[in-house]
This record gives sequence, C-alpha cells and structure tokens, in this order.
Amino acid sequence: MGYLEWLDICIIVAYFVAILSVGLLATYYANKNSSLGFFLAGKSMTFIPLAGSIFASNMGAPNVVGLSGSAAASGFAPVMFEWQAIIALIALGWIFAPIYLASGTYTMPEFLQKRFGGARLRICCSIAQLLIGVITGISMEIYAASIFLHKLLGWNVYLSTVIILVITAVYTIGGGLTAVIYTDTLQAVILVVGTAVVSVKALMEVGGYNSMLEQFQKAASNMTYVEHQLYNNLSCGFPPADSFHVFRSTESDFPWPGVVFGMIPLAIYCWCTQQVIVQRNLSAKTVIHSKVGCLLAGYLKILPFFLFIIPGMISRILYPDDVACSSPEICQEKCGNPAGCTNIAYPMLVLNILPKGVKGLMLAALLSALMSSLTSYYNSGSSLFTLDIYSHFRKKASEHEKVLVGRLFGLFLVCLSVAWLPILQSVQGSQLWNYSQAVYSCLTPPWTVVYMLGVFWSRATEQGAWWGLIVGLVVGFIRMVLDFSYKTAYCGSSEVVERPGILEKVHYLLFAVILCVITFIVMVVVSLLTKRQSPKELERVTWWTRKSKLSPNSTDSRTQETEIEISFVEQNDTNNNSLINTANENRDAITASIEKESSTSVVVKKHSLPWRVYAFMCGATLEDDEKIISEEEKMKVYREMTNINEDPFWSRVCDINALILLAILFFLFGFFS
Repeated sequence: MGYLEWLDICIIVAYFVAILSVGLLATYYANKNSSLGFFLAGKSMTFIPLAGSIFASNMGAPNVVGLSGSAAASGFAPVMFEWQAIIALIALGWIFAPIYLASGTYTMPEFLQKRFGGARLRICCSIAQLLIGVITGISMEIYAASIFLHKLLGWNVYLSTVIILVITAVYTIGGGLTAVIYTDTLQAVILVVGTAVVSVKALMEVGGYNSMLEQFQKAASNMTYVEHQLYNNLSCGFPPADSFHVFRSTESDFPWPGVVFGMIPLAIYCWCTQQVIVQRNLSAKTVIHSKVGCLLAGYLKILPFFLFIIPGMISRILYPDDVACSSPEICQEKCGNPAGCTNIAYPMLVLNILPKGVKGLMLAALLSALMSSLTSYYNSGSSLFTLDIYSHFRKKASEHEKVLVGRLFGLFLVCLSVAWLPILQSVQGSQLWNYSQAVYSCLTPPWTVVYMLGVFWSRATEQGAWWGLIVGLVVGFIRMVLDFSYKTAYCGSSEVVERPGILEKVHYLLFAVILCVITFIVMVVVSLLTKRQSPKELERVTWWTRKSKLSPNSTDSRTQETEIEISFVEQNDTNNNSLINTANENRDAITASIEKESSTSVVVKKHSLPWRVYAFMCGATLEDDEKIISEEEKMKVYREMTNINEDPFWSRVCDINALILLAILFFLFGFFS
C-alpha cells in the first residue's frame, strides 16, 4: 500500500461502501425467489440502468489493461473492436432483441431450441458459452486486474483474486440480475470519471494530442535504439508505420479485410447472441426501453478511444524502457513476461502521473470495471446452467430450487476461474487483448452463423444448424490448439520459430471470415437436404414471424418452455401503455382462480432448519410457489408479456437517433482511415 495516501484509501473505502450499499439494497428489494426475478430482474428494467449495465459489463479489466496495452503496441487500430460494437448494438436493439422478447426467451440457448427444436443445440450452446466465459471472460478479468493491483499495491494474483471475488459474490449470488444491473450503472459512472481523469492528465504530460502523434512513432526503448543503430534489425521495437490508421495493409497486424469483415461475426456474437449482454435486454420493460438502452450504450462505446487507446499510446511515450522493451531478458525483468510489457502500459501511467490522493479514484474505477464484468459473467453463467442444463434434466424443479442451484453454480464458477489462471499466465503472450480476440475468432463465428441464419432464413433446419456448428467448431478448435502450441518469436530474440502457414499467413480476424464461410456452406447444404419446419414451429422466432399470433396448438409448447408467473405481471405495474390494463385483468383473474382453489393449488410445506437458514441469508420466502394455473390463463399472460408493439412516436425517435449514431461512427471510420 506504499503508493497510496490516506485520501486514496478513503476513496476506495467509500467506493466499496457505495457499491455494497447499492448491491445490498437491490438484493433486498429484488424478487429473488423466482426464475424471472432472479435471472431477468422481473422484466422491469428501464433504459438508463440497461445502458449503464451493458457498457459496464463489457468494459472490464481486460479493456482497461488489454486495450490500452494493444494500443501501446499498435496505435489506433484496436479501437475498431469497440467501434464495430456500435453496429452490433443497433442490430441487437432493432433486430435480435424484438425476436427474443417476442419468443419469451430467458436464455440464448433456449432461443435455439425454440427456433430449431430439439435439445442438443441448447445444451451445446450452454456449455460453449460457459467455457468461453471462463476462458476469455472471468479468468481474463481477474488476471488483468491482478496486473494492475500488483503494480499499484504489490499484491500477487491469488490474493487479489480472493479479495475481489469475496466482495462481488456478496450481492451477485444473493440479489441476481437486479442487483447486478444497478451496481453496474453506478460502476459505469465511476469508470468513465476515473479513466477520463487519467486521459486528461496524460495528454497534459505529453503536450496535447498533436504532440502525442509526433512522439509516438519514436517511442522505443534505449536498447532498441542501440541495437537498431548497430544491426538495423530490430524494427519490432518501434511502433508500426501505420499506427494512426484503423484500416491497414494486408501485411499489418490488423489487416483491413479482417477489420472490415472479420470483426463483424465477433461483434454479433458478443453483443447479439452472448448471454452476458443479451440478458440485460431481456430484462427490459418494453422494446422501446431495449432500443434506447442500446443507443445510449452505443454512444458510450465511442469513449474507449479517448479513455484507453490514447492513454496506452502516451504510456509508451513516457515510459519506453518499461512498456516498449524489446529484449526478452529485459522484458522478463521489467514485467515478468519475455514476450513484451505492453500490458503494464495503463498501470504504469496511473502509478506515475496521478497525484497522491487521485490514485484511489483510478483504483476504484478499475475495480468498477472488474466487478461489473465479473458479476455479469456469474449471473449469466448461473442462468445458462440452471435454465438450460439443470432444468433439462430436472424438469419438475421448483422456482426456489432453480434459484438455489443458480447461486451454487455461481460459486462453482468462482473456483473454476481461479483454477484457469495458471493456464492463462502461461499462454497469454505479449498482448492480453490479442489473446482474447484470437480465442473468440476460433470459437464464436460458427455460433454467429447459426443465429443469423436462424433469424433470417426460415428454411434453416435443426440438422443443418447442428452439423454446420460441429464442423465450424472442430475447424476453429484445431486452429486454437495450433495457436497455443506454436508461440511467436519474441521481439529481439535470436530464436527461430517455425509456425504452420495457417498461423503465419492467415490473421485470426481473416480466419474468422473463413470459419463463417465453412459453417454457412455446411448449414445451407444440410438444411436443403432435410425436412423444413412447419409454420407453427416458426411462430415468433424469426424476423419474418416475430409479430405472428400464436395458434392454439402452440400453447402447450410455449407455456412449458416459458414459465409465466404472477410475479411477472406484478412487477410491470409502471408500464405506460395498454399492456398493463390487460395484464392486471389477467392477474386478477388468475389470483381469483387460485384463491378459489386454494385447497388444492397451494401446497404448504414444513421447511427444514437448513432451508430456513438459507432463506434468511438469501432473502428467499418460505412459501411454496407451485400454483395450479390453467393453460389458458398462462397463455393470456404470455401473449401480453411478449408484446413487442411500439409507440409510433418513440419508435421514430429511436430510428432517428440510430441514424445519427451511425453517421458519427462512419465519420470516425473515415477520419481515422
């Protein structure tokens, strides 16, 4: 704690008090006893907390540490991962979210089962998203934060991990998505304020933006300059010549075909099909709230260029011997990584340029980024396992049982994340950001193709989706294993490393495009050779059928897959359209029916002492939630709760703002091209 003054410590303590207070209050008032309340916040969220949670969930410690480190090595190009996300966010709000809401979906794997039928796609998707979440999500969050905490406080990775996980587990496992969303919103504000302070201070240190551009091209360590003058063979120690362009040649570290085409499937997977992000939109009160939340989050995604890219580049200018070291031996001494030290760019900046008393604000911002992402991964992981895997094998599980299983699985994810850390330390290489994107490029494009064809092509069948997915995942997994097996040669090393041509000549972003094409071809061919689905099976699960009315024969399948509870209606009492009137009438009718049949519809149980202790600790009620509601009554509530009709005025306002946001985005593309 030698680098922190008493004011820093007070700021950090105040941060934890504020976060825990908000989290515990949300935990206390949230409906935590039902799947709807715990996993989807009762579908009661408005656009402001939605936008804050979407932004904070994605802007984790890997963005703070990894994105700035990649910028220190390459310049502007890594920001395209953030700016391409804006297009995907608009696609989420305008295309995907309305379909998910119309189908009454809780999780993304559940949507696949509703769209294609069968359970194998659903279970496979659940397992895949859980593994990807651990490999590229949770463990990276913890590892990136440990780099920061080690530089600032001297803590090792495991001590940092335990402290962070204990704090996040308090309200995440207890309060569900409601607590996560409200704490995310507060953490988003802290993150933006803290990183903005660092950005302004960093620009002042180098004399402004234009001065930064002049100095960055020359930012290299003293050893690099000496070796370059003697042997003229260490160009890797200097920034690339096209550092200030986002579209680069095919021979560069970010080839333009990969940036233009390869990032799209990654962005669609992350923002439109991944449970961590989409789960927030599924909790929206209406489609309009979902759209506005996506718009606000889209505007916020412009900020990483100023908050992380520029500070990362400035860090290389100010501390070239540390950040830009080009000798494996020196890099090992500086940061413990012979592949390079760009990952410490942001921590070095915070450590050296912030005055005493302000470091605490930045540490609070980092913890905000870390904790908001961790809570999101834990909550979404619990949702995937409980609703898609556990409930598949135990179909008669009660609501209390599902919530309990979700909490226990959250604890399991914590342990699994810690176990993955040693593996991540050994394979992550010189740039943490590139590690995560390379894994994404190998594992996620097949899923993107399956969702895209499922949404837009009614002829796509379950067999086509399955075999297209399997072929794509096998090819991607082979590439990922090769990538981990053949490491690149270190800058400044005399060692010659021979790598397969698929690794040397095909950038991981270009490989994502190839993977999409392979999956697309297999899925289309197999779909055309197999029996197509009936119109009834496609109701409200494609873009073309999202507003169709459910036929009577669809009642059983819909109500079995989507549990409609009385709490669902009760938590939407602030809806500002005719939906609430109908919902109230349905609720009253259902309540009256239940009271009339109370002797048979409600089972009173005498709960054991362990159950009473659990209920007291987690805020669960002891009443049994198994109520007999007729299928007709369930269907009435289901129809209203999956209503995606929009107010014409607000719909036009959203459309105009989406066009404005896209215009700003394409201006940025052109300006930095």
